[in-house]
Amino acid sequence: LSEKEVLLKEIHHRVKNNLQIINSLLNLQARDLGPGPARAALQESQARVRSMALVHETFYRASDFAHVDLHVYSDTLTTRIAQASIRPGITVHASGSSALVGIDTAVPVGLILNELVTNALKHGFEGRTEGHVHVDVRRRDEKTVELTVEDDGIGLPAGTDVRAISSMGMTLVVGLVEQLMGTMAIDRSNGTKFTITFPA
Repeated sequence: LSEKEVLLKEIHHRVKNNLQIINSLLNLQARDLGPGPARAALQESQARVRSMALVHETFYRASDFAHVDLHVYSDTLTTRIAQASIRPGITVHASGSSALVGIDTAVPVGLILNELVTNALKHGFEGRTEGHVHVDVRRRDEKTVELTVEDDGIGLPAGTDVRAISSMGMTLVVGLVEQLMGTMAIDRSNGTKFTITFPA
């Protein structure tokens, strides 16, 4: 058992390192491009790769190699996204309680979280210099986890169907929620609030 734990730890470490190499390659490619859609697409891909690498980093540092605490993971990921943001007047805060899940759940949740927080920072505060993004993840009951990402920004236009939005980010979110066999609700009453529930 001890040997298997060492092996699992080493695998997570190597996967994390390989993802960081991919991230570095994307960074080199982006540097060769001037400002524009192509460079922005590469930078978005970098953020997705970083969110996946963080899952493996979390497993590598944990004593439990079967589960990751989504609360701890989301807090770290949210902090890193905020640090990389160029919106200094927008604060990002994470809260919640322990929610242990396997890697097959943690990776898509991390990608969803990355997309929603990044979108809020990029598009949710147009014309504003201050605002707040709040992330919360917790067990709703023994079998269900709830993730919420909300902001007090300008909000989505009334009647917007996120499933009809053609951006890769929202297409990815919708697909990942389905992959998790979860549901997604949107509240536009005060900014935008996404509530995603899925089996633990």
